[in-house]
Amino acid sequence: MAYRDLREFVRKLENEGELRRVKAEVDPVLEIAEVVQRLRREALRGENAPEKKPKDNTGIGTAQEGPTPAGLGPALLFEKPKGSRYPLLINAFGSVRRMELALEVENLQDVAARIRGFLDMQTPQGLFDKLKMLPKLAELGSFFPRNVKDAACKEVVRKGNDVNLLDFPILKCWPQDGGRFITFPLVFTKNPETGKRNVGMYRMQVYDERTTGMHWQTQKHGAEHFRRARAKNPEGRIPVSVAIGADPATTLGGILPIPPDLDEMMFSGFLKREPVELVPCETNELEVPANAEIVLEGYVNLSEMRTEGPFGDHTGFYSLEGEYPVFHVECVTHRKDPIYLTTVVGPPPQEDFFMGYAIERVFLPLMKMTHPEIVDVSLPAEGIVHNLMIVAIRKSFPGHARKVMNAIWSLGQAMFTKVIVVVDHDVNVHDYHEVVWKALCAIDPERDVQFMLGPMDTLDHAARLQDFGSKMGIDATRKWASEGFTRPWPDEILMDEKTKARVEGLWKSLGI
Repeated sequence: MAYRDLREFVRKLENEGELRRVKAEVDPVLEIAEVVQRLRREALRGENAPEKKPKDNTGIGTAQEGPTPAGLGPALLFEKPKGSRYPLLINAFGSVRRMELALEVENLQDVAARIRGFLDMQTPQGLFDKLKMLPKLAELGSFFPRNVKDAACKEVVRKGNDVNLLDFPILKCWPQDGGRFITFPLVFTKNPETGKRNVGMYRMQVYDERTTGMHWQTQKHGAEHFRRARAKNPEGRIPVSVAIGADPATTLGGILPIPPDLDEMMFSGFLKREPVELVPCETNELEVPANAEIVLEGYVNLSEMRTEGPFGDHTGFYSLEGEYPVFHVECVTHRKDPIYLTTVVGPPPQEDFFMGYAIERVFLPLMKMTHPEIVDVSLPAEGIVHNLMIVAIRKSFPGHARKVMNAIWSLGQAMFTKVIVVVDHDVNVHDYHEVVWKALCAIDPERDVQFMLGPMDTLDHAARLQDFGSKMGIDATRKWASEGFTRPWPDEILMDEKTKARVEGLWKSLGI
């Protein structure tokens, strides 16, 4: 049975020893963020045991292990945030273990295996094949969102002058931030041409009691909806609704890199194995998760822009001021005792690293479906998702590594990847000592490094222009004669198995 809501997940975390309650009054302006940073620093100094990359018994990746950053301390429920009567939950996803609890699996590879099972469905050739497919097709049909009339998120309804965003313990995380920011919102919009729903996670700077920024970066679906609507009616507006704090699978729906034609709420239903329940909003035609803790309803004027930022971002640097649309809140609905879900982004690793790691593991089958030569991938924490990807491939032809680089740069959000390092299939991409050693021993820099220009993450402050810059691909595979390498390639130094077995038998007698 999936989590009914966020508070059921909180109870699970507490029962598993993964959550601490903070009864002291702590200020959402800077202090809560520093509490989280202190726990993070202690964890990374080794006071918490490092976690391990889970073994892969599914055949999806390699069966190799490597350390991830330590969990960032426990999840925290601040019961008395200063200036608000509502509790605040943070660091709920700040470890691999908590991501597994969130997705209700023993191992993240279990989710990847389910995805692969559906991807492996072939066109049935006969009656028996069709019958075998029926259970999977029936399961797929059960994931579509379900509409309901009543919802816990509507226990309290406030409209007009009764709306006050400052009732909630919204964080200011870093000293130079432009203000308080909502950092864990599910932002709902519809494509103005097709009516298709989109759910994204975009930071929202709080300007006052009833307005926020809407950080729609150029390449995001929310920004595309904004542009298409403005092209039709520059003086118009588009409806926007924001849900804060749903069950874990629904909450993670806003960050999933799913294909553009797939509904995020349907995929959240797939993750939780039951449909997401959606309820119509009070003031617009959008639908939001019925189990949300808080819902903000309103609109964005297509002709209105306002300065947003600075904001201490996941790069570890401040993203600077920019002009972004403004969200006007007309209605707030929430539970009688809502939990405000939030997160801190900043110098890596933070909580978002573990969410990104889960996505890396879960969505590897999708990448392998279109590029089966890929054996495994790794996104190191210090690479902040878009700066570095390490890819192991089973090399089959000359130039194969370069083909893979260009393929990755054509895959959705992977187009932002600044540096791609391609290694051979027998390199453990999660062991960064091995990657650095073998990659540097495999390259001739002039021959094996290629550069190209293309779209860049808006947050990349080093790019020559906002949203546009260069990328680098490194072919760190063994070089073949068919690639123009005529010298012999040496064998790696390895002890023979017989000697290792003899020493194993002698080991206890050595007294070492």
